[in-house]
Amino acid sequence: MKSRIKKSFICNHVNDYQISQNLVKSHIPQVGDIAIFEVLNIGKHSTIQGDSKRNEKIMVGDQIMAAFGHRYATAQFEGYVPERIQTEFHILGAGGVIGEVKSTNDKFKDGGPTRLRIIGYVTDTDNKIINTKEIHSTKMLKFSGKAASQTKVILSIGSSMDSGKTTTAAYVVHNLKKQGKRVAFIKLTGTAYTKDADLAYDLGANMSVDFSKLGFPSTFMCSESELLNLYETLLDDTLLCEPDYVVMEIADGIYQRETRLLLQNKAFVNSISAVIFSANDSLSAVCGVQTLRSWGIQPFALCGMFTTSPLLIEEVETLVETPIYSLKGWEKEGATELITHSEMDKGKMVELPQINSGKFLEVA
Repeated sequence: MKSRIKKSFICNHVNDYQISQNLVKSHIPQVGDIAIFEVLNIGKHSTIQGDSKRNEKIMVGDQIMAAFGHRYATAQFEGYVPERIQTEFHILGAGGVIGEVKSTNDKFKDGGPTRLRIIGYVTDTDNKIINTKEIHSTKMLKFSGKAASQTKVILSIGSSMDSGKTTTAAYVVHNLKKQGKRVAFIKLTGTAYTKDADLAYDLGANMSVDFSKLGFPSTFMCSESELLNLYETLLDDTLLCEPDYVVMEIADGIYQRETRLLLQNKAFVNSISAVIFSANDSLSAVCGVQTLRSWGIQPFALCGMFTTSPLLIEEVETLVETPIYSLKGWEKEGATELITHSEMDKGKMVELPQINSGKFLEVA
């Protein structure tokens, strides 16, 4: 019986194709290259997100269509596209990102990654390997800041993976909508999987997109110029819904490579109307503010996991005068204050403030 090929989400634009088994012996995979794989054993990933966004169960012996890409996930895997010819690989991300694991969070070391064997590369009628990034390459715009000048971008960043960035961003979307604003959402960096963008859409975003729309299996190891061009292109795309605000999330923590590249790029930072910083605990909240200010960025508000604890909020309040909003806080004064702030300070990122007696000074 012929196996049905389960197409992962990152390959959702691929319909007409051939399978070349010969290229397996001669081609070194590149980011975005699409191939057909056989599942050898089930590890961390027992499902993939299919081209319809449905999570599909995979079993040993199944065949899947997926794309090569890198991954940076402190709570899961660090993985890369190998720079050599080989036949066995790992699932790095459920959206269909394939590579080779370099390091693993301890909680997944026993099961390890799901292992695959490459069957053949997916090619067009000219026997050229189909690449997810190349499919969309003509849509990419060069960064100019023009798109940002036509709306207000609210940036959601955090101290680490799972610090509360996505949930905060979605609640900001929801409460701006309740204020009568048109709002779009962008997930600018990360690894292909639509959960975050879907949450923002569920909470009211007029439009919700992420980097995978332009064929990026992930943004890990992208160049600075490529990240800026991606930002310009996705932001320009959201202008179709005429948003008053675009809430944008950058993945992982502020020390992560791509996040740091963007936050230390003056042109990028100057295109942002307000920065919201999510943190896991009081130490990461206070040190996060200090780091951001040393980069010339004054956060509008602090949010994230630490706001679930009144005691942690108290600890932060004794050291930092930046407003703190829990999820309920956004329903009250948070959204109103954000609108006022963004109207006043559009495009004006503050300079590094002074520190006095162990306490951060409020920046006007």
